[in-house]
Amino acid sequence: MATSARAANDSPPIPPAPAGRPVRSSAGPPEKQSWRSRLYRWDLKATPYAFVAPFFLCFAAFGLFPLLYTGWLSLHQISLGGEGEWRGLDNYIRLWDSQFFWNALRNTFTLGVISTVPQLLMALGLAHLLNYKLRGRAFFRVAVLAPYATSIAAATLVFTQLFNADYGLINSALGWVGFDPVDWQSSKWPAQIAISTIVIWRWTGYNALIYLAAMQAVPGELYEAAAIDGASRWRQFISVTIPSIRPTILFTIVVSTIGSTQLFGEPMLYGGSIGISGGSGGQYQTLSLLMYEKGWVTGALGQASAIAWVMLALLLLIGLVQVLFKRLNRRKLEG
Repeated sequence: MATSARAANDSPPIPPAPAGRPVRSSAGPPEKQSWRSRLYRWDLKATPYAFVAPFFLCFAAFGLFPLLYTGWLSLHQISLGGEGEWRGLDNYIRLWDSQFFWNALRNTFTLGVISTVPQLLMALGLAHLLNYKLRGRAFFRVAVLAPYATSIAAATLVFTQLFNADYGLINSALGWVGFDPVDWQSSKWPAQIAISTIVIWRWTGYNALIYLAAMQAVPGELYEAAAIDGASRWRQFISVTIPSIRPTILFTIVVSTIGSTQLFGEPMLYGGSIGISGGSGGQYQTLSLLMYEKGWVTGALGQASAIAWVMLALLLLIGLVQVLFKRLNRRKLEG
């Protein structure tokens, strides 16, 4: 005890704080500490909303407001620079009784089918080839995306020259093999096939890369087990690859269907001076072209807005079908 007391007395004294410099306390005043804690809690809660606020502001200004305003226009009869007159559902009733609307709806459906189905089938086969270890496969993967990077105007103008009825390369090639020239603009199905060819050329490589990314995520053990069981490459593709990328296939079907519903640039530029009406007889007039013609050419903004809302209803219906297919697929997997 004496030794410890002596050691305590021999320890150097704590120097006093310099004059004018008070000793800092880690606790701080209770008022200041509570203010800082409240500020910290506010920052913790408000910062996520501040980060996502620009998106919602842009969406409200450029998405939600035009959507609601278009819905208001669809219930009125209004022209460019004029005042609106309440008509209720009259614009929708007139669309129901319009043969131009039903013609555009049929053309939109047929163009969507003959452009989407071959496009996705070709993209699936192309992705299957690119999934193998080929020489220069990086070059081929970039090359299939080149049509997607091409502008719609440039691609359509080139294909318009190829499908020209008088001096187009397609008719020349048909003549070499003994077929008669085809009128690729005035006839309904040849014109729609030509427009679908443009869509297929532009979007096949894009969908092929999506399928390729999904195929590379398939576990290799599944292919090894199938090979041990004696399955050929075709059987592996049918029994392993297709079921594994089924959600991706459904996604591309929905996205391609939505794109075909909104088809506008290709049919408009393909017809040249008569492209606004979708051909001389409306043989490839789509809903987007009809909406453009009603709103911009004739100035009937109410009818054009009604067409826009009908297109929105079609897209919502497509989304509902996608949800139902997902649920059915999930039940099959669980069962």
